[in-house]
Amino acid sequence: MSEIVSDRPRIVVGVDGSDGSKTALRWAQRLARAEHATIEVVAAWEFPATLGWSALPTDYSPRVDVEKTANAVVDAVFGGHRPASLQVVTRQGHPVEVLLDAASGALLLVVGSRGHGGFSGLLLGSVSARVAERATCPVLVVHGEFPAAAG
Repeated sequence: MSEIVSDRPRIVVGVDGSDGSKTALRWAQRLARAEHATIEVVAAWEFPATLGWSALPTDYSPRVDVEKTANAVVDAVFGGHRPASLQVVTRQGHPVEVLLDAASGALLLVVGSRGHGGFSGLLLGSVSARVAERATCPVLVVHGEFPAAAG
């Protein structure tokens, strides 16, 4: 993946394959158009802590899985019409730390209110709450659906 070098502001959006991350990307697209900003789609991966000492299948790669997931989110939102200024980045690490690092110097960080995992009764996921608390740039935590008329 090549990095986009630009003087334009940058909007970072965290994705994990959830419907909330797709909605976050739709909002990032809308705001990027308004601000003439680039979009950096960021997904994080870690080796599952629950594996312990068990052997992984030789063809298992969490990095590849997360790259596929991030690209599937982008495809679901943009289809074959990805913006030229969009970049998909996957990094190893805890999602909170990866997103905070990626958002350094960004105009905005956009995340869904709930991703995969957690408890269905919570209004705010642990990742979205922690990045909202610690980010050095403004954070938009997206709730609900993207309005059809907002396209």
